[in-house]
Amino acid sequence: MKMIRRLLASVLVAVVAAAGGGAAFAAPQQESGLIVKLRSDGNGDAPDRAQARLERLASRQGVQMMRGLSRVIGERVHVVQARGDAAAMAKRLAADPDVVYAVPDRRVRVTAVPNDPLFPAGNGANGPAAGQWYLKTPDATLVSAIDAQAAWDITQGSESVVVAVLDTGVRRNHPDLAGKLLPGYDFITKVAIANDGNGRDSDPSDPGDWVSQADITNGTVDADCELSDSSWHGTQVSGIIGALTNNGAGIASVGWNVRVLPVRVIGKCSGFQSDIVAAMRWAAGIAVAGVPANPNPAKVLNLSLGSDGACDAAYADAVAAVRAVGVVVVASAGNGSGHAVGSPANCAGVIGVGGLRHAGTKVGYSDLGPEVSISAPAGNCVNDSGECLYPIMTTTDVGTTAPAGATYTDGFNNPTLGTSFSSPLVAATAALMLSVRPTLTPDELRSLLMTSARAFPTPAAGSTVPQCRAPDTTAQDECNCTTATCGAGMLDAGAAVLHAAGGVLARIAVTPASPRAGTIITLDAGGTMVTDGRTIATVQWSLVDGGGIVTGFSGAVDTITTTLSPTAAGSITVSVTVTDSVGNSATTQQTITVAAASTSSGGGGGGALGLGWLAALALATLAAAAASRPRPLKRRIDPR
Repeated sequence: MKMIRRLLASVLVAVVAAAGGGAAFAAPQQESGLIVKLRSDGNGDAPDRAQARLERLASRQGVQMMRGLSRVIGERVHVVQARGDAAAMAKRLAADPDVVYAVPDRRVRVTAVPNDPLFPAGNGANGPAAGQWYLKTPDATLVSAIDAQAAWDITQGSESVVVAVLDTGVRRNHPDLAGKLLPGYDFITKVAIANDGNGRDSDPSDPGDWVSQADITNGTVDADCELSDSSWHGTQVSGIIGALTNNGAGIASVGWNVRVLPVRVIGKCSGFQSDIVAAMRWAAGIAVAGVPANPNPAKVLNLSLGSDGACDAAYADAVAAVRAVGVVVVASAGNGSGHAVGSPANCAGVIGVGGLRHAGTKVGYSDLGPEVSISAPAGNCVNDSGECLYPIMTTTDVGTTAPAGATYTDGFNNPTLGTSFSSPLVAATAALMLSVRPTLTPDELRSLLMTSARAFPTPAAGSTVPQCRAPDTTAQDECNCTTATCGAGMLDAGAAVLHAAGGVLARIAVTPASPRAGTIITLDAGGTMVTDGRTIATVQWSLVDGGGIVTGFSGAVDTITTTLSPTAAGSITVSVTVTDSVGNSATTQQTITVAAASTSSGGGGGGALGLGWLAALALATLAAAAASRPRPLKRRIDPR
């Protein structure tokens, strides 16, 4: 029997050797698609002749092309199937003098847009019409939107990344938080403000933080506290970070798959710093005397709270301790109407977050100063009455005192405004960055956030909005941000995650935005994002579908910009592949709708179309200059 086994083994070795293989079993090469454009040789492009040219080309370059599996998608543009690595084969074919270009036929996915109904538009009659505007791709109106959609194209987050929300607790029964919340802990030691009948315990549920006249009269809360309904502040912050997303209900969160660790530190009106610094350590996985160990240490802490004054030794010590174990600390700048940033946002190493209006200016209530690392949308209303146009929509409860049922904030019922809601946008972006690159240190992550930020908008000619100045004793309403007052720039979640991943995010800009037949369309890939220190090395445009109105590009296909000249109304689909200086590449696809040729005889913008455009511009300018609706909360250590 042993002799038979040895004989079979010898036969197998001989067979493999005869086949030239170095292993007993070689996996078959994968089948790949290639898009190849042949140079014109003046002899036409008949299918049989083109097939013969392709086969000769493949033979010259050592590409194993599968015969009979090619198709034409444009003038001398063919899709062929071959066996082997697509990128390597495309490179060999592109080097042949008979080829204009050769690129892999890459898979293209629809941009990650969640199906949550409040993402595109507001909560029915309660608005806002702009929906979750702050998560969308920025445009001329939504200047400060964070482009979370670009980040989601790279990652929707990892369940292994935990964001701790140190706040008023959370309403666990909210359906848009189901399955996203870890056990957490209640760190409030003063029973009177805890409002749940006891001190520290393992239940971080929010019983409500309303303040009654009896609370003030009896001294339950400090004398400077004001009458107020329950804020459900921690539930709102938690929803921005980690609400269930793409589940066909409610809102979308920045961190689709990241998990939230609720840590209760704020009760009626306020909380105490001693509880907060203990909670910071515990949330980061550092032992705290008398409290069970945290089985789910966070990688990011969000503190949408604070108090006036400099960062003291207790805060500085806690921040240093959690950063030493690799935890990122994000805190809101405060809602003091343009005064100096309070603590803990002003502590060294903390990512302090300022608040922006939709137009990219500092929102009136946001504090500012050199301690701000970056700014993000905080919500603003523009109008003085009626629907708030640009709030931050999130999860909340309908109860004015005790909890009464899950709901969402909107444009009419207690619109969500404040730097409290800028901070979780940054904290959740940090979680996405850690999802693609878990080894980032707190300093590296902060640096990437700041270097990837978009520049603050340049004030329009004739703008009456002043430039932000260094904080002093005078309040500052809306103002034009500078890097000395509002941080490095506006949060760009897509760019931040891209930089963390070290990749390329291809983008196509179309000019004019609404093209017509008979006009030239310019396509520009210059907005493509690449990691710092790298550059765009090559660009390759491809006509996916000319729609019968174009047969090819009228400009070069291997430059940053190219052009198309549609002959009629219809739609065109194009793609661009961009490769950076270290060989990373990405492809994006875009469909362009072309309207029929204009029949207007107006020539100088003085007709109805021109006047309508001017009117719209004037209205937009007035809206941008209108005052925001501030919601300052003046508390010793308060939710912001």
